[in-house]
Amino acid sequence: MKYIKFLLIGILFGIIITKSEAISWYRIQEMFRFQSFHMYGIIGSTVVIGMIMIQLIKYKKIKSIEGKTIQFQPKEKGVKRYLFGGIIFGFGWALTGSCPGPMFTLIGNGFSIILVSIAFAILGTYSYGYFKDKLPH
Repeated sequence: MKYIKFLLIGILFGIIITKSEAISWYRIQEMFRFQSFHMYGIIGSTVVIGMIMIQLIKYKKIKSIEGKTIQFQPKEKGVKRYLFGGIIFGFGWALTGSCPGPMFTLIGNGFSIILVSIAFAILGTYSYGYFKDKLPH
């Protein structure tokens, strides 16, 4: 019962991204073809909100649900690793027409074919975990 608020937030997130058409394959296709600002507006607004929230967490010293201090670690320098990871992420997004967040919302909207994408996303995650120490970070 203590996690019910997270379930409710997840349901609200699913409703919002469904109503904003962020789960629409056509909207994602428009974005990758640079035909519409719709998805860029959604992504841009979430980046701005995220930046504001991070600053609030730092300024107000907000603690996690477990009562621990939230700390932000500085990122390693170098663009190569983020560029390579972003390209792989972008290819997956373009090929499936969905990013990881909305994949579960698509199940809730009745698009069971997305289970294939979820299976491969999980496989990719485990593959990364297995090969992580061997990769050039």
